[in-house]
Amino acid sequence: MNNDLFEAGLATRRAVLGDAYVDASLAAATDFSMEMQQFVTQYCWGDLWNRPGLGRRDRSLVNLGMISALNRPHEFKTHVRGALNNGVTPDEIKEVLLQVSVYCGAPAGLEAFRLANEVFQTMQAEKAAVQA
Repeated sequence: MNNDLFEAGLATRRAVLGDAYVDASLAAATDFSMEMQQFVTQYCWGDLWNRPGLGRRDRSLVNLGMISALNRPHEFKTHVRGALNNGVTPDEIKEVLLQVSVYCGAPAGLEAFRLANEVFQTMQAEKAAVQA
């Protein structure tokens, strides 16, 4: 494992997804799955997400389209939260999901809208709890 790339990936992963999510993912890793956590942190977050060709905001938009098309609900919800953290607006997410609906089919789009709405509601509730 490349420790420098892993540490860079860990920092990016935390910035996009939040400390709580990353800490929970790493804590839940088993002897069997820890290498996968290291792999995605090093290569996905450390290498790919830190390339200069696209910013985090753009990468989030691309990910939302791909992950919704692949019907990966857990990862999709995680990346909706990450996209919002990266400055993507709910209206921009809506536009991506409308695009998905045309190119990947209405069932994929409908599911993505439902999942994104769950994330929006959860984040609003979390914000309200902090403000209370």
